[in-house]
Amino acid sequence: MRCRSLAVLTLMLGFCLVPQRSPAPLIYRPGEGWTYESEGGGKWRRNRAKDQLEVAQQAFDEGKFRLATRAAKRVVTVWPLSDYAPRAQYLVGSSYEKRGRSDRGFKAYQQLIERYPKLDNYDEVLQRQFDIATEYLNGKWFYLWGVIPAGPDRDKTVDMYEKLIRNGPYSAVAPQAQMNIGAAREKQKDWQLAVRAYDRAADRYNDQPKVAAEAVYRAGMAYLKEAEEAEYDQSAAQKAINAFTDFIALFPDDSRVEEARLKIIGLYRVRAEGSFRIARYYEKKRRLDGAVIYYAEVVDLYTKFVKEPESPRVAEARGRIADINERRAAKRPKVDTSDPMRAPGPSNPATPTGGDPTQQ
Repeated sequence: MRCRSLAVLTLMLGFCLVPQRSPAPLIYRPGEGWTYESEGGGKWRRNRAKDQLEVAQQAFDEGKFRLATRAAKRVVTVWPLSDYAPRAQYLVGSSYEKRGRSDRGFKAYQQLIERYPKLDNYDEVLQRQFDIATEYLNGKWFYLWGVIPAGPDRDKTVDMYEKLIRNGPYSAVAPQAQMNIGAAREKQKDWQLAVRAYDRAADRYNDQPKVAAEAVYRAGMAYLKEAEEAEYDQSAAQKAINAFTDFIALFPDDSRVEEARLKIIGLYRVRAEGSFRIARYYEKKRRLDGAVIYYAEVVDLYTKFVKEPESPRVAEARGRIADINERRAAKRPKVDTSDPMRAPGPSNPATPTGGDPTQQ
């Protein structure tokens, strides 16, 4: 009896270990992964790459984008070296886009470029990647696992643009992609990274005057925004002035030259206002030497660069300097010079220091 039970158990175990095709909707196939199929759903599978691609294309044309994704993926998985694989991989990306999963679409296009770099429609793929990245730049949300809203992610957007540029650094869309990296960093208010992106665009595409001019101008604008946020740091304002000065020198025929000049004047005003705040800070801390230096800088900036010598701020700065000087004078020890015989040596040049004038 015991032997019979052991034999039955062995037979059942062996049956379980033998691979069987499951009738369940959730199916795993080697090389393809898990897929969900309703009863009779396997009818989309074909035994030739060409036929399988036709199924994928027909499903796409009919708006059955999930089926199109699945059928196209099978072409790439089962026949990766066939002539139909590149077209199938492109169809995977397009299907994901139609399903609202642009991030997966971008990834599919990236895999297409990496696996099949000699594409006939290489520029078209780069354009698709650019359009997807720009969707996310303009506020499209990313999702975790395709379900949980994660909101905009500028770092992921920048990563998309950087991959696109590596794919085609001198393609038609690469210059604007580099500029959009700067725009993404500006949305993060990371002004230094924004300027770095614009500087790279100006250097790499210096043979394209419109791109280079736009990059230099935007770098100046990024510094300007940083200067407007900085209360005591004046370096950003000066960097913006330098950037706009370079813009005027390099692109004198640009229609924004006069605007750049006005911004330079405004930036000198920003510097002057910053110097005034610093002067007030030093004055409150009783560091009067530093206060006078910065009040004098306010006068100098408004007079020489802003060209407003009669500005109320100039009058106020001069008034503060005068007030400080008066307070200093009031604190100095008074010397009685009415009797020259009693005056100390330094106050009477004719009397040697430490000597007795009656003995001279």
